[in-house]
Amino acid sequence: MLEEVERWLSARSWSAGDRTVRQLLSAKQATGQSVSVVLPALDEEATVGDIVAVIRRELVQRVPLVDELVVVDSGSSDRTAEVAAAAGARVVHRDAILPRIPALPGKGEVLWRSLLVTHGDIVCFVDADLREFSADFVSGIVGPLLTDPDVHLVKAMYDRPLGAAPGQGGRVTELMARPLLNMHWPQLAGFVQPLGGEYAARRSLLERLPFPVGYGVELGMLVDALHLVGLDALAQVDVGVRVHRHQDGRALGRMAAAIYRTAQLRLARGHLVRPTLTQFERGADGFEPRTYAVDTEERPPMTEIAEYAARKVA
Repeated sequence: MLEEVERWLSARSWSAGDRTVRQLLSAKQATGQSVSVVLPALDEEATVGDIVAVIRRELVQRVPLVDELVVVDSGSSDRTAEVAAAAGARVVHRDAILPRIPALPGKGEVLWRSLLVTHGDIVCFVDADLREFSADFVSGIVGPLLTDPDVHLVKAMYDRPLGAAPGQGGRVTELMARPLLNMHWPQLAGFVQPLGGEYAARRSLLERLPFPVGYGVELGMLVDALHLVGLDALAQVDVGVRVHRHQDGRALGRMAAAIYRTAQLRLARGHLVRPTLTQFERGADGFEPRTYAVDTEERPPMTEIAEYAARKVA
């Protein structure tokens, strides 16, 4: 590990307990910053309501740390939107945001569009499939942004059990993202959960970043933020244990392909062949190939979108 990263680990890694919610509220009031929390959701009726309820109870009603709580529904076929609204979130459908640009499938697409329907100076993203959710996932990662003006992006770090096996979650992280980062962006080797879906950043940074539309959004954001604001502007906070729904191996393969493509584009932008990924499933006549397109589209920085610029002027 680079000496620079070792120093960064000491200076820019914290625990959620290092800053009390009351301390964060005082810092928020002193600086006048506002906080938006965004949950991208697709068919998460089983979990989204509990997450919204905890954030609303602990960080809106009990302590007014969060100013805006938004669930962006990316086309759920279940009751995700109804459950989230009943729990107290403002629910916006992905397709209702920036309708002149047809929406593409993918998590990054939803995060990008969420900048147009939120107003907080700090935007905190939380995945909607978490179980045993704690408000520390929000207060922990917005804390450094409220108390340190030199910090621009904060990732959550945590243990990720896989069933009964502690620390065995995050398979795409260990098999794809961590090797890529260590080999090509060693300054980012200190991030415990580089692909984690819980992170917060200043709007002034997010609006300048391109957003890969799919699963590559987290890796792309880290790499682009490193080049834009530097390592010392990035941080991580330990929030304990993350329990969530795990994907099967084939889905993880598709995620890994999208993440690799995101890295590839950042290593050598140019005229590259549109990639696909072929996987195999056993059928009645033996193994049958299934070929999937790999997410390659990216959305431009939000500052280049006319509707976003017009909103700032209004």
